[in-house]
Amino acid sequence: MNILNLVVIIPLLTVMGIVMAKNMKAVRWVSATGMFLQLLTAVFLMFSYLAIRKSGVTDEMVMMSDHLWFKTLNIHYTIGVDGISVAMILLTGIVVFAGIFASWEVEYLQKEFFISLILLATGVFGFFISIDLFTMFLYYEIAVIPMYLLIGIWGSGPKEYSAMKLTLMLMGGSALLIVAMFGIYYTTVLPDGSHSFNLLQLAQGAMSSPAQRFFFPFAFLGFGVLGALFPFHTWSPDGHASAPTAVSMLHAGVLMKLGGYGIFRVAMYLMPQAAHEQAWIFIILTSTSVIYGAFGAIWQKDLKYINAYSSVSHCGLVIFGLLMMNQTAMDGAILQMISHGLMTALFFALIGMIYSRTHTRMIHEMGGLMKVVPFLGVVYMIAGFASLGLPGLSGFVAEMTIFIGAFQHGDLFYRIATIMAISAIVVTAVYILRVVGILLLGPIKNEHYLHLKDATWYERISTLTLLIAVAGIGFFPNWLYQVVYDSLDPIVLKLSTVL
Repeated sequence: MNILNLVVIIPLLTVMGIVMAKNMKAVRWVSATGMFLQLLTAVFLMFSYLAIRKSGVTDEMVMMSDHLWFKTLNIHYTIGVDGISVAMILLTGIVVFAGIFASWEVEYLQKEFFISLILLATGVFGFFISIDLFTMFLYYEIAVIPMYLLIGIWGSGPKEYSAMKLTLMLMGGSALLIVAMFGIYYTTVLPDGSHSFNLLQLAQGAMSSPAQRFFFPFAFLGFGVLGALFPFHTWSPDGHASAPTAVSMLHAGVLMKLGGYGIFRVAMYLMPQAAHEQAWIFIILTSTSVIYGAFGAIWQKDLKYINAYSSVSHCGLVIFGLLMMNQTAMDGAILQMISHGLMTALFFALIGMIYSRTHTRMIHEMGGLMKVVPFLGVVYMIAGFASLGLPGLSGFVAEMTIFIGAFQHGDLFYRIATIMAISAIVVTAVYILRVVGILLLGPIKNEHYLHLKDATWYERISTLTLLIAVAGIGFFPNWLYQVVYDSLDPIVLKLSTVL
């Protein structure tokens, strides 16, 4: 059996274990054990991948297996990974494991909550190992659908509105993807004259220039909706604000990364000519996302909305780097996907922990929390420094690589857009330092906060797991950079051949 099958089998077995659990304690430990095994599997996959590459294997995808699924349309269940896929699986494993402990005290329907959460994760894991476009889309839908239940049932505030808005907008993106998927399938002719959904085969096929120009926007926007591309981002802040803690962690930390991953793996790789011709349009939109998200965060008073708009800005940087279409900037974009996934999951975990103690997310109602919850305060401050790009943490490595790569593009328009995107760093520093100052420093505004308890053991497991990963990438980025660099070679080469 291909070891990649474990990536989706372990979560499904965990769900079965949860179904058979008899009490809340059993539900928690089955969930935690299953996701710990999943994390170990992700770590093992990374070491296995590095060993395969070190042995001299240069195949674009490794650990592949293929099974015919639906002969009429030549749909296969084809799985395999490259370095980017393995890195995204590891990111997902870390965030889901931390999310289980962040949800340790779910108040009602605990069994159903953890089942929905792990099913969402199963869709994400399956998406990253899929090579067949149809299978990838299927896993994409599996990842998106549980969000409606998780927000609509266990959320807060206007949760029904937020869940419906999120679901409808993401389903709108899915509709665009269906058009793009079948457009690519029917207009790409393989050397033997057949049609296929296999991404590797499609990349070797011939897709006409008019077909690329027509279907590229469908694919880019379809994935861009999930990546919070302006102006299709409005579902994201509302969804984040109403979602329970672990769902916000997976939503921003992992689910939004499916958008960026799909953009370079499907839209840009399979339609390189259209990517070059239409890049300027999406550069404008992504630059707007970066700046708008940063300024939007400044004006927010709710901690979740601040982090939600910050995510719009940081995810905009991901797509911005991809559109530069050179090795350095695209490397930075992938690193930004991983870095942002870790630090935004950490932020949402901390916000949930603070809210469970203060029963408010409004920053003007809090103050001096460092004195009463020092562990949470220190971790929140480190997460903030990672977000504003402090050297030694993951945010610096990713953002600087994007900007250096973007300046390598000789076109004046691209350089002006890069300068505009860089300005968002200053704005990010403003709202991060402002929030840290109001939230953690100064006098305690509410006497009830004097009796707050610091992080519990399970909250420490959740936050330290993410914090170690953020610091690890910041201090030792080279191994991850090299993994991403090698895996981007075929995509960058394909994009360069049409110039």
